[in-house]
Amino acid sequence: MKVGDWAIHQPSLLVNDKRMNEVIAIFDIGKTNKKFLLFDKNHELVYQDEKIMPTTVDDDGFECDDIALIEKWIISRLKTEINNGKYDIKGINFSTYGASLVFLNDDGERLAPLYNYLKPVPEELSQRWYNENGGKKEFCRKTASPALGAMLNSGLQIKWLKHYKPEVYAQVRYILHFPQYLSFLFTRYVLSEFTSIGCHTGMWDFDQMKYHEWVAREGVSLPAPKNNSFVLNVQISGREVAVGPGIHDSSASLAPYLLADVGEFILISTGTWCINMNPFNHQPLTQHELENDCLCYLSVDEKPVKSSRFFMGHIHDVNVSRLTSHFRVDSSAFKSVDFNPGLLKKFLEDTGEGASFFKEGVPSGYVDDQIDLNRFKNFDEAYHRLVFDLTRLNAASIKLVMDKNDGVQKIFISGGFARNEIFVRSMTAFFPGKTIFTSQVDNATALGAALVINDVLPQKERVDINLNQRKWESL
Repeated sequence: MKVGDWAIHQPSLLVNDKRMNEVIAIFDIGKTNKKFLLFDKNHELVYQDEKIMPTTVDDDGFECDDIALIEKWIISRLKTEINNGKYDIKGINFSTYGASLVFLNDDGERLAPLYNYLKPVPEELSQRWYNENGGKKEFCRKTASPALGAMLNSGLQIKWLKHYKPEVYAQVRYILHFPQYLSFLFTRYVLSEFTSIGCHTGMWDFDQMKYHEWVAREGVSLPAPKNNSFVLNVQISGREVAVGPGIHDSSASLAPYLLADVGEFILISTGTWCINMNPFNHQPLTQHELENDCLCYLSVDEKPVKSSRFFMGHIHDVNVSRLTSHFRVDSSAFKSVDFNPGLLKKFLEDTGEGASFFKEGVPSGYVDDQIDLNRFKNFDEAYHRLVFDLTRLNAASIKLVMDKNDGVQKIFISGGFARNEIFVRSMTAFFPGKTIFTSQVDNATALGAALVINDVLPQKERVDINLNQRKWESL
């Protein structure tokens, strides 16, 4: 059956041979790492494979992920694992970064590269987009999408392709966000999904909880979004597998906490971006919040999640590179720096005379080359100060999504910085009235992607989600 019919071949029923290890497979596709993971019915990770893939360039010469290489790896990796026979893969799902669209023709063939969300978009085009839709302020408020520049508002990618590559756009029949495209590779079913369409796309009207009117006015045909628990049964290497619709990574990382009994909380999901998510702040986005990179995601239960973002991981990495070069230490030296409580106390008491990063804000190139690194005794002290100042900036971002009436007393930190004691201890100093937890849930994003299609695994009883929480006290 053709892709254009928005359907799939219905698989014949297979005799279920009883295997010991029934699992859900997840492909977690990040900007840096691409992971293949298997979770059992107790939500335990039983297998993980990780790859770092070379990037390529798009048709304009701008760096982007090599989507053809990712496709090939995903298909071959899954078939190899199924044929291996060690695990009985009952379901598969996909989590990926957002703000990335795939354009398909009538036959379901990809028409363009997977454009990088950092690819610039001419200001005149984005300004026209806003002017056509009630002005920038109202449009950003209604779509809960700050004006992020570049292609980070994925709806703008549609306008860009139509305007600058009309010969390609004329062939477009279907438009999918990245997670749904990976699902499409196996199902050949065209769909949209709430968490992907609701993440700063400029395509979702949060007032009406439906596609913004510009989508239809522009002649863009998008299917109604499906819940992220929606699955389709297909045959892969002779076995019946339930294929999920894919999920946006930030919403996926929030899912384990929403599904566990932890009360009201804010989740600080750390990585290249630090995403600060408050599912319990139900106040509408203000203009001030929008202008300071606040937005709303849609959660796995299709509710707005007020969030703020800070490019902390990337800013950390590029400034660490400058530090390691200046102090002539190994590029991985920061990983072995022991936390020094005396330095934290010194920084907290600093009245402005000490050396600090980002005094004038984060520069456009993200590297603070104005600070005199000779004012630090050694690499360890400079690294402490860098992380402290990054935490200070992220604390200001977190406070944007706090609401005095939401009752939130817990802050969970997940991701790579949950293992950075300088960051965690600085957080306790900046939020003395809150209880700080680090959650050593490796692969929380992949776990969330597995949990939303968890019903494909037979379970005799509900299994609690172990978040491996550690409570941190302030110094």
